[in-house]
Formats: sequence, C-alpha cells, structure tokens
Amino acid sequence: MGDSQLGIGSRIEHPKFGKGVIVDIDTEYYSIWFKDGNSTRGIDRSFEGLTVLEKAAADSVPLTLDDVKRALAQVIDEKSDIQEIVMIGNKWLNGAMILKPSDSSLQPKEIPIQAFFHKMVMVRDRLRVMEQAINAHKVLTDEDKVDLQQYITRIYGSLTTFNVLFKNPEEQFKGTGEK
Repeated sequence: MGDSQLGIGSRIEHPKFGKGVIVDIDTEYYSIWFKDGNSTRGIDRSFEGLTVLEKAAADSVPLTLDDVKRALAQVIDEKSDIQEIVMIGNKWLNGAMILKPSDSSLQPKEIPIQAFFHKMVMVRDRLRVMEQAINAHKVLTDEDKVDLQQYITRIYGSLTTFNVLFKNPEEQFKGTGEK
C-alpha cells in the first residue's frame, strides 16, 4: 500500500500484527494500536504491507525533514548571534581608543578599536533582529510598529558617528536621511 496520507482514525490491517487503528502520526511513522496484542507500534509511513480497511482523511500534510531544515535555517538566520563578516577600515587595524579622564590623577583607559568595532557591529545586528521581531509581531498594530520603527531609525542615526570605522559603506549605520 505505502499510503503516506492516512489520517488519525484510519483502520488498517498489518500482515503480522492484524487489524489496527492509526492513533498518532509524525513525519516518518504511524502509531497504530493493534487489537491483537492490545499494543501500539510505530510503523513506517512508506510500509507497503498495510491494507487500508477504512481511510480517514489526514488533517494536515505532515512536515518533511526538508521542511524542518528550511524552517530551522530561517530561525537561525533571524534570531542568532551569528554575524556576517564586517570589515573594519584598514586605517583602524591594530589601533586603539584612548579614553582620557579630565582628572589627571586618574589613569586613561585604552581599548583596542577592533574590540569596540565588534561591539558596534553586534549592536547593529541586534537592532536588525529587533526590527524583524517588531515587523513580525502578531499583536502590535501597524501604527505601533511604525512608532517603534521610528525609534530604531533614530538609534541608527545616533550611531552614524561610528561609520568612520567601517571599511564598506553599505555596512554602515543609516539614519532617517539615508536609505
């Protein structure tokens, strides 16, 4: 038979286990309760030895492994901290930022520019994830989404000061006056 579109409640007959009823379905197996033996067994959905006695329609098309892989890849792209490689401008490589307090009795703080740049890129990427979450939110109204987007755009605008660190202009922060 090999009918992979049987629904819960379908009555079947197995050559070894006898008559049964499908009680659950996943992507690869039917869970079938068999009268003889009063037990439930997982039977591969592509098993050719089943005879359909009474077919119940499948409620929905089950997910395939490829469906799950595609969905997982999309979630990882949208939600992860995995970042694209963003290059710092060559003139800043191995450079340092020095934060000098006005009080001369205090020590200045030196921060590698590359570490600071990495933090700025992380901020940019997390703002992008926040934008996606706002746009995809199921409860917010369109007006709420626009209001929140305006705040994010203003944040980007505030961060344009640091665009000097980026090697490639297309990776820079863009405020309200830029696209």
